[in-house]
Amino acid sequence: MEIRVPTTAARAKVGPMDGFADRSPTFIQLDKPDAQAPRDELLAGLQSRPASIAPKFLYDALGSRLFDAITALEEYYPTRTEAAIVERHGAEIAAACAPGQTLVDLGAGNCAKAAKLFATLKPPRYVAVDIAAAYLRDALERLQRAHPQIEMLGLGVDWSRSLRLPAEAGDGPRTVFFPGSSIGNFSPAAACEFLRSCRAAARGGCLLIGVDLLKPRHILEPAYDDALGVTAAFNLNLLRHVNALIGADFDVRQWRHVARFDATRGCIEMRLAAREDVRVHWAGGERQFLAGEHIHTEDSFKYRRDDFAALLRDAGFRQLHWWTDDREWFAVFVARG
Repeated sequence: MEIRVPTTAARAKVGPMDGFADRSPTFIQLDKPDAQAPRDELLAGLQSRPASIAPKFLYDALGSRLFDAITALEEYYPTRTEAAIVERHGAEIAAACAPGQTLVDLGAGNCAKAAKLFATLKPPRYVAVDIAAAYLRDALERLQRAHPQIEMLGLGVDWSRSLRLPAEAGDGPRTVFFPGSSIGNFSPAAACEFLRSCRAAARGGCLLIGVDLLKPRHILEPAYDDALGVTAAFNLNLLRHVNALIGADFDVRQWRHVARFDATRGCIEMRLAAREDVRVHWAGGERQFLAGEHIHTEDSFKYRRDDFAALLRDAGFRQLHWWTDDREWFAVFVARG
């Protein structure tokens, strides 16, 4: 069952150009929110050995803003490298995508990356999808004022679990946009399944995706453990979010951020390590963490270009185009089924 929640402004009606100034985005909450589900998922992860917390819980309102700050850091190359590729090859990328399709933005955040594509992709409709519903709502309302000619729809949904779009997302082919190397948060096997769901959501359109490429440890690790400590704050804020969600009593001062590259797995592993023996309580339960014990919070897999192309083919895509920066640190793929 789907619950449709309009924004505070009236729902837009598509009309002549002179009516676009009054257009407002529509927000749809997919599935009835279940307050117990996040709690159950978090408790299962905290009680597992080793403990883990899904990376989607990093993105509460503060976490989303901290991640925006991370993208501006000198050490964090993916955002600016991807942006440079898109700027340099924008016309070729647009031609491979076919302009004029609905643009579906997965993990939209502040919507800034998608907004830079509007001029070349010319989408009549923009569908922003994000788990951080309140943050998405604010971003969409600002974007709608700047681009009143585009119909805008915000979907508050955990797209990592189920990528299904409502009828309001429109008929016909779509460009599914998944930037920023977020595909790396999935294991390769899970990534293949997710890419299949992207192919289905595109409806004969295409997938436009950013992929972080494999590179030496001395480049990768600082990108996830910067000198200013912004990534550490982002990771530690997860504990504050967990406190709010399940009534736990994590003290962030008792934990430290850890980011290490596992060459065998080909991924960055992000964790929180207890600085001392810690006992954490929540309603109905508790857990003892020994000094040095970890909570796993995120994986970020890195790919060789040809390996990711093979993964796309395994997911059912047949027509592939890709572009990289001169150092081959990052790749942007357009894939069609």
